[in-house]
Amino acid sequence: MATVSPVVAKLPLKPPPGPKGHFLLGNLAAVSRDWLGFYSRCAKEYGDVVGLRYLHVPICLLLHPRDIEYVLVTNPGNFTKSADYRALARVLGNGLLTNEGKPWQHQRSLIQPAFRRENILAYAQVMTRATSRMLASWTDRGSRNIHEDMMALTLDIVAQCLFGAAVAGGSERVAERVGKAMEAVTDRFMTDASQALLLPFDLPDFLAPARRDAIADLNKIINGIIRERRGSSERRGDLLDTLLQVRDADGHPMSDAQLRDEVMTLFLAGHETTAIALSWTCYLLAQHPEIEALLVKELQTVLGDREPTHDDLPRLRYTDMVIKESMRLYPAVWGIGRRAITDCEIGGFRVAAGTNIFIFQSLTQRDPRFFANPNEFEPERWREDPVRAGKIPRFAYFPFGGGPRVCVGAAFAMLEATLLLAMIQQKLHLDLVPGHEVKPLASVTLRPKHGIRVTAHRRALSA
Repeated sequence: MATVSPVVAKLPLKPPPGPKGHFLLGNLAAVSRDWLGFYSRCAKEYGDVVGLRYLHVPICLLLHPRDIEYVLVTNPGNFTKSADYRALARVLGNGLLTNEGKPWQHQRSLIQPAFRRENILAYAQVMTRATSRMLASWTDRGSRNIHEDMMALTLDIVAQCLFGAAVAGGSERVAERVGKAMEAVTDRFMTDASQALLLPFDLPDFLAPARRDAIADLNKIINGIIRERRGSSERRGDLLDTLLQVRDADGHPMSDAQLRDEVMTLFLAGHETTAIALSWTCYLLAQHPEIEALLVKELQTVLGDREPTHDDLPRLRYTDMVIKESMRLYPAVWGIGRRAITDCEIGGFRVAAGTNIFIFQSLTQRDPRFFANPNEFEPERWREDPVRAGKIPRFAYFPFGGGPRVCVGAAFAMLEATLLLAMIQQKLHLDLVPGHEVKPLASVTLRPKHGIRVTAHRRALSA
């Protein structure tokens, strides 16, 4: 059973209703069907710091940017990943997303240079070519699931950026196989995360044969590519080349196990988050024709009929604003988990060692204290930097996290999202298919549960 109580408070939280200060909310399975709704109700009822307990597991929910900054930036050394990240570690191993401590610092220092902006700009042409191929295959007035399209497109792009076009079977074949395996793994993520949170051990693989088989297939694909590249002297100019060439301070390269874990992490984080962001952006634009019209006007002015390049990014200001506002309303990474190593004080409350800290972009970024009309799609919020202008506190908006563990691929993701959105909206107007339910699902990412069905209409920009 799940209860809400002031278990972490040194100063009293608002007493929850119910006998002895406990409020019965139902079992964990019921709560897990609507994590965001549950945590949103907790925040509204109990404030910026909420203490919870699932069976024996203490949890602290943080909503205020000040407290979020304390965990992510001011005192990050006192927090490790929360227990539910073990569910991801079963798939990703000890990659950047799941590793901790000095091993993580070591890996970050090796990988960081590959994602400097000047390095990732080289992948812009890969992104636009893949998008051009996809759009050429669409029929005018055809009905599509834009979420499935974006997932396939970003998988193709990340496969090419990681492995180049010359992998065995072609990048599209690799992307297709990885996509199916990743889908099998992520479909049961919230169940696995709940088990990892509650149990100190992992359940045997035979209890989840689909996940076991998917991980085995992922290992076969990735390890096969790594072996092939180890034995080749050919330089491909892709991300795997970069990872194979890096050396630590002692001159040591990454081991095959490290390479496998980092490649797996880049595959998951490098495609799904961007696909999700683009899916929600297209959904919002289809509901707001006046915003779509302003976006198309910018694309006509800056691009005309030609494809965008990375040199166009500074002039695609409104496109950038649209993406930022979409990520505010529907952040692909909807939550961050940490666990306190030692006792600490957050927001005037005592948080005991071992407490799992949950931080949700999806809640803080819709907080009316920081955003007027918080549930409305208003790209003009980003006409100027609201943090620098003093309009919102730091960490009222943090779609890529923050602190030492800020997303290493943030620049890559924004480059990809901007180029792809520009090309889609430059060529197509998307109408939502009437009657199709679009509902957020909080899994590994904040994805549309039933997809987003649209009818695509070709534009005539030069008219």
